[in-house]
Amino acid sequence: MNKILLQIDKHWLLNINKVTTENFDQRPIEEDISLIVIHCISLPPGQFGNDFIDQLFCNQLTPQQHPYFEEIYQLKVSAHILIKRSGEITQYVAFNQRAWHAGFSEYKGRNACNDFSIGIELEGLETKQYTEQQYMQLSALISLLVNYYPKLSVDNIVGHSDIAQGRKTDPGESFDWQKLNSALASI
Repeated sequence: MNKILLQIDKHWLLNINKVTTENFDQRPIEEDISLIVIHCISLPPGQFGNDFIDQLFCNQLTPQQHPYFEEIYQLKVSAHILIKRSGEITQYVAFNQRAWHAGFSEYKGRNACNDFSIGIELEGLETKQYTEQQYMQLSALISLLVNYYPKLSVDNIVGHSDIAQGRKTDPGESFDWQKLNSALASI
């Protein structure tokens, strides 16, 4: 996949896939977008390139589709963005809305990180290397977000494991923070 020029209009990316979900609500302070949280997801674990993530985020996953889904099909979760292994981007929630991605979380003394963060899912596993296309799209997206939302900065990018310690491990040991930081160094 070639890198696309990402643009935002009314808190939605242009020229990418949009899948709308009911799993969001209003932020307590709409302008308080000051954190980016990087996650990883694959459904079933270790399987890529299907539409099960869309189904999960849209409350359409059924337990009969896979034994693992019996544990998760009733979850009401979402993220703002999914970057597939091919680099394809899907947006589920407008950036000015609160996606339900972080759960019980804390960052620099502030609880409830969903209130002030943008959640970005990478299609992957904590133990499997992410693709070059994902890093390329992730760095382009973060550059755009940091330039668009005045309270965001490259100093406030964390993994889910950083804000939900002991509860979450993503994006995991396979995520190359140095590669991302090098790509963002010019911001």
